[in-house]
Parts: sequence; C-alpha cells; structure tokens
Amino acid sequence: MTATNPIDALLAEKGVLLADGATGTNLFAMGLEAGEAPELLNETAPDTIATLHQNFVDAGADIILTNSFGGTRHRLKLHHAQDRVHDLNKRAAEIARSVSDKAGRKVIVAGSVGPTGELLVPLGAMSYEEAVDAFAEQIEGLKAGGAEVAWIETMSAPDEIRAAAEAAIRVGLPYTYTGSFDTAGRTMMGLLPKDIHGVADGLSQAPLGVGANCGVGAADILASLLDMTDAKPEATVIVKGNCGIPEFRGSEIHYSGTPELMADYVRLAVDAGAKIVGGCCGTSFAHLAAMRRALDAHTKSARPTVETIVERIGPMRNKIASAAEPGEGRRERRRSRA
Repeated sequence: MTATNPIDALLAEKGVLLADGATGTNLFAMGLEAGEAPELLNETAPDTIATLHQNFVDAGADIILTNSFGGTRHRLKLHHAQDRVHDLNKRAAEIARSVSDKAGRKVIVAGSVGPTGELLVPLGAMSYEEAVDAFAEQIEGLKAGGAEVAWIETMSAPDEIRAAAEAAIRVGLPYTYTGSFDTAGRTMMGLLPKDIHGVADGLSQAPLGVGANCGVGAADILASLLDMTDAKPEATVIVKGNCGIPEFRGSEIHYSGTPELMADYVRLAVDAGAKIVGGCCGTSFAHLAAMRRALDAHTKSARPTVETIVERIGPMRNKIASAAEPGEGRRERRRSRA
C-alpha cells in the first residue's frame, strides 16, 4: 500500500517547514502533574490538548504532533491503560485534526510515536515482532483519528526505529523518524548521527524524513545536524532541538533558551541543511513564534562550522560524535578545536 506524502507537498510550497515545540513541558505549565500520563488528557481534558495545538498553530507551526508520545501498550501499562491504546491514540489525532482543519492553511498532523521503554532481544525481553505489533496497534489508532504521518521520535535503538517504521508501512501511513543523540554525540544505543539515514534501508517504503530531536541542547543537536547533512545532503533532515540547556532550579527543570537564541538556532539549522526545524523540551509558544519570524525572514547562508554554532548558541555538553572516530581526516581535526 503506497501512502501519500504530505511533507514533500508542503516542502515544495514553502522550502523549509516549522514543526511545533514541546508537548510535555507545556502541558506541565498547563496543569499536568508529575507522574501523570499526558495521553490520558486526550480523554479527561481534551480542551487543554486542543489549546496546546492551537497555540502552536497560532505561533506559525506547519506540523503539529499529536499528544501520543507514550501511546504504546508498554508505556500505557504503567498507567493501567494498556487496553485503551487504539482509543487514546485515535482521540489524540482527532483533537489535533480538529485544530488543523480550521487553521485556514495547511498544517500537517503528525502522529507522535515514542519508544516503548523496553529493550529488544538480546538486550531485553521484547522481540522485534512484538515491537512491530505494539507500534502498529498505536499507529492504527493515530491513522483512524486523522494523522497523516507517523512521527517516530526520541529513539535510541536502530532496531526499535526499524520496528516502528515497519509498523507504519503495515498500517499504511508514511513515516519519519528521529534519534536522540544524547550520549557522547550518539544515541544511548550507540547510533551515530551520520548513520541515521540507513536505519530503514531495505524496507518497502522509505521515510519522508529523518533526523534528530531532544538530546541535551541546541548547540549539540546542530552539530549532529552537520553530520547528518554531510552524510546525505539531498535528504529531508529534521532537527527538533531542546530549548537551550536544561537546568535544575530546586526540584524543577528550566530551559536556558530565550526566543532570541531559538531564532538563531533556526537560522543555523537552515544554513546547515535542515528541511524541517522545530523545538523539543522547553520550547514554548513564544519561542516558536520567534522561530517562525526568523524562518520567514531568513535567506539561506553559508554552512556553519561547529565553532560558529558554539559562538552563537553556546557551549556543547557532549563531544562531537565524528571526532571520536578514527580516520575522519580534515573534519576530525577541524571539529576537535570546538
């Protein structure tokens, strides 16, 4: 079954797309309590979720992600809701769709699919086939509610990315996927940014886009972006970085990024070759509005170096993934100075 491609159609019109900002941190600001499952709000507080999406659309988002990040049976089991996978995901997509449909312009509804929280064999007990089934169950609900794309995000294990991609193909939704390069410039399971493109090789349908989200900070994710676009310049690369650096203030996490910093992050991301730019943890509606203004006013400029990124965005928390690899030549030497 061949799925339609809403991302390429909108990219052809706009050149670069703006994805939305944070779901979790904004919901906490809107009353979500620590330990609660955001996905349950799709039923208990649908107006809150609609407001979240509407605020991002008003800020200028071209893509909004459904409130379904933890929507697999494995994550919902922690909240005794594993028997409500289809309904909660369907409702998540329906709420986003209701906002998108009245936007007055094209806004893509992407069904957020996060990791299961389980390890696949041989490191854990979950088989690859069980992972595909769990993701397919979730994506069926998202598709039924009107999601146009399966947005596979914050992944660490290549096998889990591939399982989610295979599930999306089975269900008949196009898909994207992003890794979280938060461990010495790699994902927790060792995937390098430059290798993100090959994770779905051999599947019957290719992704509409691949890239990075979350991680540790805006400077780090931009460095990962350089590696991804170096490896495959023609790819549709996604970057959805955290709003600066997370900092503990007492028992609460705050993010250091200002709207001005996130605006400059957008300019650098576009210059580095990203086709879809958004924000992750800590990215508020005000941040996204500044990012929209920056994107609309920006003309693509020279490709930045890591040094340029650090100078404009701030220090990195991780080493550069490619600098740790032997045989990187000129690029290794250039980046080691950062």
